[in-house]
Amino acid sequence: MKMRMTPALVLLCAIPLAGCDTDDDAGTTEAPVTAEAMQPALDHFSAERLLQRIEVLSHDSMEGRAPGTAGEERTVRYLENEFRAMGLSPGNPDGTYVQQVPLVEITPRVSASLTVNGQATELQGVSDYIASSRRVAPEVMVEDSDLVFVGYGIVAPEYDWDDYKDVDVSGKTIVMLVNDPGYATQDEALFRGNAMTYYGRWTYKYEIAAEKGAAAAIVIHETGPAGYPFEVLSSGHERPNFDIQSPDNNMSAVAVQAWMPEPAIRRFLSEMGHDFDELKQAALQRDFRPVELGGQASFELQQQFREIQSRNVIAKLEGGARADEYVVYTAHWDHLGIAAPVDGDSIYNGALDNASGTATIVEIAEAFTRLDHRPERSILFLAVTAEERGLLGAKYYAENPLYPLARTVANINVDGINQWGRTEDIVVVGRGNSTLDDVLAEAAATQGRRLEADPEPEKGFYYRSDHFEFAKQGVPALYIDAGTHFMDRDAGYGQQKRDEYTTNDYHKPSDIVKPDWDLSGAIEDARILFQVGYRVAQRAAFPEWAPQAEFRATREAMLRENRP
Repeated sequence: MKMRMTPALVLLCAIPLAGCDTDDDAGTTEAPVTAEAMQPALDHFSAERLLQRIEVLSHDSMEGRAPGTAGEERTVRYLENEFRAMGLSPGNPDGTYVQQVPLVEITPRVSASLTVNGQATELQGVSDYIASSRRVAPEVMVEDSDLVFVGYGIVAPEYDWDDYKDVDVSGKTIVMLVNDPGYATQDEALFRGNAMTYYGRWTYKYEIAAEKGAAAAIVIHETGPAGYPFEVLSSGHERPNFDIQSPDNNMSAVAVQAWMPEPAIRRFLSEMGHDFDELKQAALQRDFRPVELGGQASFELQQQFREIQSRNVIAKLEGGARADEYVVYTAHWDHLGIAAPVDGDSIYNGALDNASGTATIVEIAEAFTRLDHRPERSILFLAVTAEERGLLGAKYYAENPLYPLARTVANINVDGINQWGRTEDIVVVGRGNSTLDDVLAEAAATQGRRLEADPEPEKGFYYRSDHFEFAKQGVPALYIDAGTHFMDRDAGYGQQKRDEYTTNDYHKPSDIVKPDWDLSGAIEDARILFQVGYRVAQRAAFPEWAPQAEFRATREAMLRENRP
């Protein structure tokens, strides 16, 4: 019979009884992966049902699904009801479908100045800089902090790279280039060449600044290396920031996180007697040492706070012989809520971003319940909050996991889907990072499809969605994007549609379900992602990071520490 997971059956199969699919000896053996075993699940996928779920999640009544709003309440209730109706167990061991995520909304009023040769100049917000603080404090002050240029601000032993050398930057304001030396040189032998590493992400740069004891950190914005124009950052300058409420009120974070656009930094460096291009060139050398710039920076932030109890939604399909090991599907349920109107519309519905991804993991969850026999490992379906605010829901789970990360074998993330039809390929964001690529290739081959690498690796998309928080903790993580070679379409069709969405709809109220959506390709992708999770759940071996992956050492240390 089909395994329709009613609550009663979930409870019964948690206990080794005759008739339930358990095998005490199977924990050390390879469980079979056959087309016949997967077929009931694969047959269940429906483009029509997927579209209906997207329409519900992106409906105006959800008010843009912002954390801490009525839209969150409705979204969480809808997801709980969906998981409950298909017979999945509550994913939280406390018997609920939610994990509480304590957030804080921080609204700052910022002023800043730069002192050169004893002369202080007030900086102009947006045109000269943007700044914020993660610290939950009513006032954050940095006064007359010496400015130091630290190149790319990277300490990467595996690449034999240390921009700080033995220079003490505690109490100082460090100034850093965005991205990493590989991108700047396009040298495949340096870092990863054109492909951004995590060391190139601004999040890493602020983290290392805190570790080094800097008072403030300024990242220099250049559109090419950053992967987006400065307006992407400055457009949200007046909006409140969100962060996780930590026990130390984030006082361990660097006090001020700032960006400066390239034209402004060129001007300021010139006033201090430095040439921006010469400093950039010097930063490409392994023997680079920090440069005292001869100026001082001051920042003052007056901040107001609002505490928010947001929620991750989690459901569980109990596994068989290896039920205490886990495959996790993730998608973020949140979007931007109600904000500044565009053409009279103030609801940011987020149909593609990410009602579509959330609906997809719900569709995959329902497919798993149609299997005749449960998979060997348990499957978790995790819809996370506050991705749009900095991957906060995923970060909170990864730092406060409900199930041990040492026994979490893989994360499969869905952030946006293909809404334009069938493709011959699947794009792997961060291709080559882990052996999950091999499993994905096997699944894609069942549809006669191939894998393609991310066409824009320099933009660091692998570090910009929820799977990254799992990867950062060491869990191998897979993230795909829509294929680019569309069937029965001209060669440039895929890029044209991507550009149209980015220009016209991304983070705008116009991100709604469109009449021309064709989810036939999305359903094929969903079937492949189902297969990846199922195949990983059946195999005895854990997926592994590639030798060059930044997260391999973290994973290996985790597994050593938790070895029986």
